[in-house]
Amino acid sequence: MSLLDWGVFLSTLVGIILYGLWRGKGNTTADDYLRAGQSMPWYSVLLGVMATQASAITFLSAPGQAFADGMRFVQYYFGLPLAMIVISVVFIPMFRKVNAYTAYEFLEQRFDRRTRITTSALFLLSRGLSTGISIYAPSIIVATLLDWNIYATNIVVGGLLLLYTLSGGARSVAHTQTLMFGIILTSMAAAGVFLVNGFPNDMSMADALRLSEIAGKLNVITTEFDLHDKYNIWSGIVGGFFLALSYFGTDQSQVGRFITGKNVRESRIGLLVNGVVKIPMQFGILLIGALLVALYSVVPSPIFFNEAVAQRATRADTARAASLHQKWDAASAELQRSADQVLAERPGA
Repeated sequence: MSLLDWGVFLSTLVGIILYGLWRGKGNTTADDYLRAGQSMPWYSVLLGVMATQASAITFLSAPGQAFADGMRFVQYYFGLPLAMIVISVVFIPMFRKVNAYTAYEFLEQRFDRRTRITTSALFLLSRGLSTGISIYAPSIIVATLLDWNIYATNIVVGGLLLLYTLSGGARSVAHTQTLMFGIILTSMAAAGVFLVNGFPNDMSMADALRLSEIAGKLNVITTEFDLHDKYNIWSGIVGGFFLALSYFGTDQSQVGRFITGKNVRESRIGLLVNGVVKIPMQFGILLIGALLVALYSVVPSPIFFNEAVAQRATRADTARAASLHQKWDAASAELQRSADQVLAERPGA
């Protein structure tokens, strides 16, 4: 990493932590700490909900998902708007009526303490495993860039998150997630711009989409009903609806976001807008992966994107690595010839 890279990395890291600590000041009651005093406007609810659901895994893995399997994964979000409507009409007033701090506190009032303890324990177990993966994914990137031990990196990343979360509470998390989500979206947009700029000068966006389509990566909607196909419009609407209903409506990581709203109206607007903007956002993230297929159809791609891994492979078996490079170059050349033929047949070529 260059000096500029280090400057951007450290200033962003330190800035986010200090910002979170600063925005979390002034917590004097449990309500301030757990529900931000129920003072958040709808856009803070919206960004908090989106940032919680769209972890680093989304931005790291979704382009890879589209690169390997196409864009049909976006169909899983087609049931999301319906779930947001149900949660806004039923769940939000329900939690407000009992003045709940958590989703599981409501269950205790509705049933008994054993129900609350059981569901809370299940949440902590499942969310603990999920959070571990969410921390591990970006830690891989950080460990690779800084040449750190992955276990130490996990501890550092997790520790920094705990610092502002425990000290600032819900208000700190809400404001910090808003900032980080903005940074991540800006970075994804920049990645898309760099990707498009990497196309050859004689290749348009229409050409790139054509190559992606031929490769089968623009399969956004699959209408065929197939119980063995996990990505189609039917599983997206039905399965996606119940998945979103359970996650956004009963998981404390999400309930804890929308109960911070100033009132029922602000919480509802935040969730409903989330149901509208989430699909195009996910579409854009997946599109980056689909366009990568087009890029590497006309530009040779490396065998290993991680230079350190490439060096280790070469040192481990030089002859085998050389043979692999030779075969890879031949396959890349054949792919490029096929792409050139497709582009040569386009109208006006």
